[in-house]
Amino acid sequence: MLEKRLLVQAEGKKAYDIVIEDSFSNLAEELKKFDTDKRKICLVTERQVASWYLDTVYEIVEPVCKKVDIFIFQEGESSKNLNTVNQLYRFLIQHEFDRKDMLIALGGGVVGDLTGFAAATYLRGIDFVQVPTSLLSQVDSSIGGKTGVDFQSYKNMVGAFYMPKLVYINISTLKTLSDREFHSGLGEVIKHGLICDASYYKWVRDNKENILARDENALALVVEGSCRIKRAVVEEDPKEQGIRALLNFGHTFGHSIEKLMEFQLTHGECVAIGCILAAGMSRDRGYLTEAQYTEIKNLFQYFGFPKLPEELDSCEVINETRHDKKMAYGSIRFILLRELGKAEIFRDVTEEEMAAAFLSSGEQHL
Repeated sequence: MLEKRLLVQAEGKKAYDIVIEDSFSNLAEELKKFDTDKRKICLVTERQVASWYLDTVYEIVEPVCKKVDIFIFQEGESSKNLNTVNQLYRFLIQHEFDRKDMLIALGGGVVGDLTGFAAATYLRGIDFVQVPTSLLSQVDSSIGGKTGVDFQSYKNMVGAFYMPKLVYINISTLKTLSDREFHSGLGEVIKHGLICDASYYKWVRDNKENILARDENALALVVEGSCRIKRAVVEEDPKEQGIRALLNFGHTFGHSIEKLMEFQLTHGECVAIGCILAAGMSRDRGYLTEAQYTEIKNLFQYFGFPKLPEELDSCEVINETRHDKKMAYGSIRFILLRELGKAEIFRDVTEEEMAAAFLSSGEQHL
């Protein structure tokens, strides 16, 4: 039976545990540590995840909690907004949730981000637990305390840094993901290796067949490896004042593409496209060799990530980067690779340089 535990610290003190299991069976024991027998719990999830896991999780959680209520919303990025948060606020008020009570986010990144934001702002903050069920949320969005929702098509424009009390990962949920959802999470996996750990990147590259086949041992190593990288980064920089910005590799282009495509592509797909373009810029600056760039591009393509949609052109994407929330003092913090496994923040990237990356990658559409 798989069982891994990673401690996440903040300012030198324990913040929360990341527990990696292959079932939900130990979730009750983990929750009991927070005196849930004295607290009301709101299970927050979306319809698709509810059809798979809600009954199982409810049966495990209900006996160890004072009371369990359930809030379900429509799945998808289109629900990640203040309207859904308002509905959750009303639900919590109607069910008399107070500051002693707790929310549990059961689902992927949309559920985790939205629930975390609601927890951060309801009554100025109540406890919440992350139970991520998608690869993207298990290796990335559930870790680090970033919460938020989209606003008028701008990705994660409204949010807060707010730590969960626990992240409980059940890797068996990855077996029920669609191929597209599973591949979407692998974009963040590859990204973690590229920016922080060349040996992890090479392991993913060398074990891509087992990962694609969703071999349980490979999945466990993928999730643990990415969690360790994300933990190390957020411990050093919990509120993205420095090194944590490296996690945005591929996101400047990615968020622009995601918005322009009106969220028809997944977040992971857009980030993968952005990673390839940013790797191309790193190559053009002489930081990566042509062979390294080609290998990175081929690895993303092996996992089925799309190319830049033909209906978009580079001018649209570049123009949209001006609205990126990572703008600071009028310039974009652009993340490039100094070498495999080492990223840096640059503030001198020009629009001409961005356009050249599109041209040299053969993905320019005019």
